[in-house]
Amino acid sequence: MSRGVTLDHVGVVGQDLGALAAQYEGLGFTLTPRAVTGDGRIENRCIMLRQGYLELMALAPGGSSATLSRMLARYTGAHIIALAVDDMASSAERLRRAGFVCSGVEFSERTIDATDPAALRAHFAHLPVPTQPEARINLIHHLTPALLWQERFLRHSNHAVALKEVVLAVAAPAESAARFSRLAGCLAVPDVEGGYALTLPRGRIRLLPPDAFAAPPPAIPSIISIRLRTDDAAKSITRLLAATAIPHIATHATVTTHPTISGGVTLIFT
Repeated sequence: MSRGVTLDHVGVVGQDLGALAAQYEGLGFTLTPRAVTGDGRIENRCIMLRQGYLELMALAPGGSSATLSRMLARYTGAHIIALAVDDMASSAERLRRAGFVCSGVEFSERTIDATDPAALRAHFAHLPVPTQPEARINLIHHLTPALLWQERFLRHSNHAVALKEVVLAVAAPAESAARFSRLAGCLAVPDVEGGYALTLPRGRIRLLPPDAFAAPPPAIPSIISIRLRTDDAAKSITRLLAATAIPHIATHATVTTHPTISGGVTLIFT
């Protein structure tokens, strides 16, 4: 049965994958092995959750990517929002009717473990959505999901289990929400903090004005925070951060990291 368009993953881009991965391992995440894209320009490690995931990305040694370079020139942090779709053909037609010009379905692959030449490769189908000012938006369909969602990758000492929400700071929330609504095929509704929100069958996207945030955003527009659901009311992450003296804010059943210790984006565990 189709789930419709859902929040698949968020991509966090850094200058150095090793340093970025170390930060997230220090937050209690289990990471997949280092992998590289089919052309060898970009390396990544993923944080697989039972619902959705995070992708940590950087340029591979000797690699180049104009897209990643432009992202890093703006700020270090989250830049990519991937939406999962079940049917690429119908999604392409929906985008065409919504006024988006797409060149058609494209296919890509990457290694699962760059240290193992014999390892199987993950395969993806995606629709190249025109560049959006708020973030790189990908519409993706996993062709080999079992290779990524392996049980050994799904157990995290912080007990994170689901990607629940991504929050962006945008200059004109109504205009951004209208485009996101057309991209996702989902109605945007007013948000309690002054912007708009899209609640998908899995996950939510919030588009808020800059004055909705306590600290100035690193750029306008930008991805400010990622909300993750835990299966233990954030008890494990609270204990971990208290034991390691990592700066954070803890309230009832919610833990918030400072962006400097989570790759330039705030993580909210709830």
